[in-house]
Amino acid sequence: MDLNEAKLAGYEKLGETVCKKLNSLGYSAWYVKNKEEALKAALKLIPEGASVGVPGTVTVRQVGLIDELKKRGSKVSVHWDPDLKPEGKAARFLEELSSDWFVTSTNALTADEGVFVNIDGTGNRVGAMAWAPGKLLYIVGINKITTDIPTALKRVRDAATPPNVIRLNGKAPCASVGHCVNCNSTERVCRIVTMMERPPFGRECHVIIVGEELGY
Repeated sequence: MDLNEAKLAGYEKLGETVCKKLNSLGYSAWYVKNKEEALKAALKLIPEGASVGVPGTVTVRQVGLIDELKKRGSKVSVHWDPDLKPEGKAARFLEELSSDWFVTSTNALTADEGVFVNIDGTGNRVGAMAWAPGKLLYIVGINKITTDIPTALKRVRDAATPPNVIRLNGKAPCASVGHCVNCNSTERVCRIVTMMERPPFGRECHVIIVGEELGY
């Protein structure tokens, strides 16, 4: 077995281990090897005609789900649409929240406890993860899995946030130094921290773990 095969085999073992933990907690979770399989799984899960809300997630875009859903005729609500006027963003947040499905990724997912750890600036993304009337689907790259909550928080602040701020042309200090400095900048995006330990009461929650590095 060469180095790449060994790495992929390790990804599969880790993904299956985390899925087993998540299923024991009440999620419906399964592992796929790549983003092509993740796309097929998501399209099989989300029925045709369902409305879908997608927050600012790079992972879901990398998988190609949005375009495929639109081809099927689904109403897909995204607040980062470049054609959207600023005054329409708040309404789009609510459209995402009220969709039949809310599809997102996570900043980090702990292997030992199955906790989803997320940090948000506006709160629309973590708010809809915590509560929305529709079903929830996480699509999670293998790079998002950490050991425990402290390492998850460190991953979010030091590995995920700086490149995301750079991508959005933000001016928070982490964009300049490449790691979190716990700033008090008006541009700070780390404002709301959530940890989901179990699916919320009465909500159907699905998780697709992907054996590729996706998102930040």
